[in-house]
Amino acid sequence: MNELPNLPEQGAQPAPGQSAPQVPPAAPRSGLFETLRQPLPAAVSVLAVLLVAHMWSTHSRINSMRADVARMLQKDEQVAAETSALAREVSEQSKQLQVKVGVLESRQQEAQSQQAALEQLYQDLSKNRDEWALSEIEQVLSTASQQLQLAGNVQGALIALGNADRSLSRSDKPQFITIRRAIAHDMEKLKALPAVDLAGVALRLDNVIAEVDALPLLSDEKPLLPAPPAPRAKARKAAAAPAPAQPLTLGQRMTDTWRAWSTEMWDDIRQLVRVRSVETPEALMLSPSESYFVRENLKLRLLNARLALLSRNETAFRDDLNTAQTMLLKYFDTRARSTQAAQSALRQVQANNLTIEMPTLADSLNAVRNYKAK
Repeated sequence: MNELPNLPEQGAQPAPGQSAPQVPPAAPRSGLFETLRQPLPAAVSVLAVLLVAHMWSTHSRINSMRADVARMLQKDEQVAAETSALAREVSEQSKQLQVKVGVLESRQQEAQSQQAALEQLYQDLSKNRDEWALSEIEQVLSTASQQLQLAGNVQGALIALGNADRSLSRSDKPQFITIRRAIAHDMEKLKALPAVDLAGVALRLDNVIAEVDALPLLSDEKPLLPAPPAPRAKARKAAAAPAPAQPLTLGQRMTDTWRAWSTEMWDDIRQLVRVRSVETPEALMLSPSESYFVRENLKLRLLNARLALLSRNETAFRDDLNTAQTMLLKYFDTRARSTQAAQSALRQVQANNLTIEMPTLADSLNAVRNYKAK
């Protein structure tokens, strides 16, 4: 068996003629503290922190922008919903007017058929002039009564009653006194009615509707042009004036120069900033599309009021005009002369009363029919 070599013991001296065994050097110590003390890792750590902060700021900005866009879309949807609701109301009003026009057309056809029957009656009663005149008067009064109840045509009814009274006055018969007395009574009732100029009111509404596109909005307001500086004019006047007897000192000249420069600078600053109190701040934040919808909604309200005027719907007429006045106060610049003129025109329109109960021509018609029955 091979014998193991004799290892030198710790602390034993090397034999003479032999060299001491070499011990490997100790490995250098490495740790987190020594690594962080180096400049490159520290810079990388700071850069990473800055990148994280930038990513967080960008994310928060994107979230706020998304919230703003969502609010704007929601507001646009609300405006579109209101516009569609108003359009439906106008459509319903148009349908109602079409129904009334259909009724008028049917009444007109009835009147035409009655006219044809009356012509036949003229031929049958050609030998009896009084009966012919009474039949004509009855037909005219019946037509005027229908127009009075359906369209409120007071002037047409008065003309029809006047023509009937003149026709009876030509015959000069005492038997027609009762009929003429009934006609005069109906004419007095019609003349006592308060006059409502529907055509004039509708024309005023049309004028306001035509001016809506030109009315200035609060959101469209532009800053005023700067006024010419007064100090320069004063300086020119001072230069044109005769020189004072004693020359100004250096301190006085510096003081005058400083005052003139500060006054001119203050005038320029006042033209840059204007403070105004507005009760509805959202009116100043309207986008171009929202401004378009505001003008169109105002037009629809005024058109609806015009339809209610022609159909003598007092409630709808008042509601639409009040809403239009509120929109003018909320979204438009009431300091402008055009806006004030539109408000004044709407107030004049609101002063008209549509709740007028139209009388009937029953007294005259009954008098004519009773005489014919006798």
